[in-house]
Amino acid sequence: MSMVSSVTAPARAPSHGWRVLGILSALMGFASISTDLYLPAMPAIGRALGADTGMVELTVSGYLIGFSLGQLLWGPISDRIGRRLPVAVGLVLFAIGSAGCAMAGGAGALIGWRIVQAMGACAGVVLARAMVRDLYEGHRAAQMLSTLMTVMAVAPLLGPIVGGQILAVAGWRAIFWVLVGVGFITLATLFTLPETLPVEQRNREPLGRALLRYGDLIRQRRLLGYAGAGGFFYGGMFAYIAGTPFAYVTYHHVPPQMYGLLFGAGIVGIMATNTLNARLVRRLGSDRLLLGGAGMAALAGLVLAAAAWTGWGGLWGLAVPLFLFASATGFIVANSIAGAMAGYPERAGAVSALIGAVHYGSGIVSSALVGAFADGTPWPMGWVIAFTGIGSLLCARLLVPSTRATARTS
Repeated sequence: MSMVSSVTAPARAPSHGWRVLGILSALMGFASISTDLYLPAMPAIGRALGADTGMVELTVSGYLIGFSLGQLLWGPISDRIGRRLPVAVGLVLFAIGSAGCAMAGGAGALIGWRIVQAMGACAGVVLARAMVRDLYEGHRAAQMLSTLMTVMAVAPLLGPIVGGQILAVAGWRAIFWVLVGVGFITLATLFTLPETLPVEQRNREPLGRALLRYGDLIRQRRLLGYAGAGGFFYGGMFAYIAGTPFAYVTYHHVPPQMYGLLFGAGIVGIMATNTLNARLVRRLGSDRLLLGGAGMAALAGLVLAAAAWTGWGGLWGLAVPLFLFASATGFIVANSIAGAMAGYPERAGAVSALIGAVHYGSGIVSSALVGAFADGTPWPMGWVIAFTGIGSLLCARLLVPSTRATARTS
């Protein structure tokens, strides 16, 4: 696997244009497609495996456990040996885990294989972010991340729709066999992607010491502020992912094939706000947009909790605030990631991994809470999303003044 010099790496990758953009988007989309494709099948999986609602929702939590812990390992490894080889190994692991899910005979086995699947999938996500940081800085990095998220949003937009059709035609196990194929196709395209981390810029310290340096990072208040704003919001999004299949399909009797349309509406909102963020970030600044997005998420979460508690508005009383909450992604995620990674170019892989672990670790807690308090109504999902929206707003509010001051003095 050939390496690219420090002079040519940043110059060559953008010159590949849409091909590089497409591959990076696919890698970042593995977190979404691994979950969104099987969402419409969750009630059917529960019936087939004899598992209750809470147990099936734990397949989301199990995935997030593997995703969070795996990132902490892949980040320092990539800072030491480069980006492409760890991604390739991760894609193979993803395919193995997906095959295990397809053949699982019980809910416990499915949860276990979801952890393996996630350990592989997270390599592509965390290292795609690091590749962006290898090539871009500041507002340009936030713009590029927004563009990538807009492109990769096609996966979760189509995922539940396609998953519902696969479920209707071939059953839920076929969904995971499709993911095996996606993993190997992405692996084949990976080798056309240039290495973005030159040999002379790699971190040569032993892996054990690099892992211990996470302790230094978590003591950085500004870094934790960005991570918290994104982490609380991700917790809400995974409560949304874990809770909506049962809130829509079971509680409101939406057909599984139609679930994808409701879910897809939120993805359209995400694409729109990511596009808007990419256009506004240079003029307004990423911190101001982050604060606005967090405020939007908090307000939508409170409305959702009230509707879930009272039953106000029926199905649309849930769908509308969920759409607004999901749409806040475009203002929160790219800006929080770019802000967190801005000060650590030499440790982009480790910082990306830490941010990802916080994001998906919060998802473990929130999706587990939705499952633990499942009572057959949307209320557990509603209060978890409201709490996470408020948490994101508080982190962003505490964060913005210090970064504005930094910007004025830079």
